[in-house]
Amino acid sequence: MPNKAEVDPITEVRISRLWPEENKDNDRVEEQLMFIPPNYQDENAPIKKILLFSGIENWMVDEGQSEFLSNDCPVNRCIISKNIRHFPSMDVIIFREEFFDPYIETGLKRSSKQIWIFFFLQSAYYAGFNIGNDLINWTATYRHDSDIVIPYARWAYFNPSVTQVKQLNRNYSLNKTKQVTMIVSNCNTDNKRLLYAKELGKYISVDIYGDCEGLKNTKFDNFLQILEQDYKFYLAFENSNCIDYVTEKFFIDGLKYNVLPVVMGGRREDYERIAPRHSYVHVDDYESPEQLADYLRRLDADDELYNEYFRWKGTGEFIDTKFFCRLCAMLHDDDAPIKSYRNLDHWWRGPGVCDHSMKWLTKPRPVE
Repeated sequence: MPNKAEVDPITEVRISRLWPEENKDNDRVEEQLMFIPPNYQDENAPIKKILLFSGIENWMVDEGQSEFLSNDCPVNRCIISKNIRHFPSMDVIIFREEFFDPYIETGLKRSSKQIWIFFFLQSAYYAGFNIGNDLINWTATYRHDSDIVIPYARWAYFNPSVTQVKQLNRNYSLNKTKQVTMIVSNCNTDNKRLLYAKELGKYISVDIYGDCEGLKNTKFDNFLQILEQDYKFYLAFENSNCIDYVTEKFFIDGLKYNVLPVVMGGRREDYERIAPRHSYVHVDDYESPEQLADYLRRLDADDELYNEYFRWKGTGEFIDTKFFCRLCAMLHDDDAPIKSYRNLDHWWRGPGVCDHSMKWLTKPRPVE
């Protein structure tokens, strides 16, 4: 249960580690969900006003306080607005997916204490920003070093010391007659995921579904049905290989349907941070599609080894990360750092953020 944050008796600063500056190694989602500021006084706390500058249509929330009350937010003294005319009096401005300078758009000036948040869920590789220096104060993205992390899904263990349990009387390979499958809608991605899948198909059976020329065609709902029923492995390949970029392809299409995901997108350490332990195979662990195929064939032939990848089931659950609850709590944090992003575009997609080098494609083959 959420409780008021403890305060260090010497520094008189709350002990909770909510911000990337305080804990850079994880996403801090659970800490933020449980956080109640030490001096928070329910009905007497000031109302923090949040403006959705890009409109409310894509948010699935209502104006007012209902989002915070209906979700039983531990800190609920916030309201949501879409009325740009109230811009000067707002405590927070959220820009979703795109940025428009409010002064240029409306002629309204920013107040000195106003917090501007950039909210973005698309791949860093395909989206750059043209935002002036020091305009954005907080970030809300899938990146674990964002101020408020918004993962596509979030796994939490019931007991962090218990990450694996035996799956009694369950064989996840039973009656599955096919090996590897994939479904794609974007046929031309710079990480060459389709090329990798086709190369993999030279060494193990790979059925690729989608709208691209030469692929099997089926409706997505039908695909999910045959995925769970027939296949042992699912290529959960993202459209770009960028830090922390892991979408529903892994969390929903992969983990939900009792199939073993083979992943490409984020780095191995990114998956280790967010996924159930031992729940996937990462392409970066293999020098080539051929080596990966060798390992998948080994799993295909050994039910006991294959079922090891499902021992995470029953150890936890996917949780609602309640973005607006966490935002409201952090707006009431008296110890929140005063900050701004000097160069947001550099942080978002600077050197090292995305890697499409495709080392497997350039690695020389051994001389026979």
